[in-house]
Amino acid sequence: MTPKRTLIPHLCLAGAVLLWGTSFMATKFALTGFSPLAVIFLRMGLASCIMAAAWPHVPRSGRARGDIKWLALLALLQPCLYFTLEGYAVTFTTSAQAGMVSSLVPLLVAAGAWAFLREPLSRRMLFGIALSLAGVVWLSLGGAAAENAPKPALGNFLELLAMCCASGYMLVLKHLSSRYNSWQLTGLQIFAGAVFFLPGALATQPVWLTDPADAASAVPAAAWIAVAYLGGVVTLGGFGLYNQAVARLASAQAAAAINLVPLVAVIAGWIMLDEALAPAQMAACALILAGVALGQTREKSGVSGQND
Repeated sequence: MTPKRTLIPHLCLAGAVLLWGTSFMATKFALTGFSPLAVIFLRMGLASCIMAAAWPHVPRSGRARGDIKWLALLALLQPCLYFTLEGYAVTFTTSAQAGMVSSLVPLLVAAGAWAFLREPLSRRMLFGIALSLAGVVWLSLGGAAAENAPKPALGNFLELLAMCCASGYMLVLKHLSSRYNSWQLTGLQIFAGAVFFLPGALATQPVWLTDPADAASAVPAAAWIAVAYLGGVVTLGGFGLYNQAVARLASAQAAAAINLVPLVAVIAGWIMLDEALAPAQMAACALILAGVALGQTREKSGVSGQND
């Protein structure tokens, strides 16, 4: 790769990390006016409208035989299951804690590659996974219930399940990215998400069917701004930039960059929501990051914890 061709996917990756890191904070604002499923539908619906306008200009790729099941699995994992779990996770825990749990993604990707793709998993990686999971448990137990985090243990567990879905999505995406344009896959995910979340959004907020004008006027301006940011910037930009990066980088290399999402999430939560971690939770965060760092370093024998 030339320096320019190497730089572009890394810039795409950095952009995706920045957008995803701020999504936890934005979701907190959106939840002040909408149910979790309504937030997800609105962000998917807005992104779908933008994507539909650009769709005629998206390059098409021929579908290979047998890909339909992989495409369906891709959409099921991300956005359907992932956003359902994360939407409710953020209602129970702080955006900072949810962001820290997301640091497990690189290790979960490596574990999934070992389980389903027969890729080697070193002892160092196994120990790193165990250490990080212990940190997540400690982080959850160290969090006291508060107005913005009524059930932190439940919220962090749901976020962990969401990260398992995200890891599966990354593995499936790598399988498909060599045959499909990245924006073609992005469009599939966004359109599928809008259809999937519409019934849940109407079921949890039926007032939008009976009196939409009154319902819209009751929503705080901050919630509308957050939804616009999530749908028009985070959903479309995050998916598109990450899919673009994965098409040109190794899956483990792309997953490793997700380590920066927790840092962005904690900073955004602190600046915008005045969220703070207790001393014990800070220690738990350090344990999580130590496990992630350990899991991604190479064994002295040359066995790598990540797939280059």
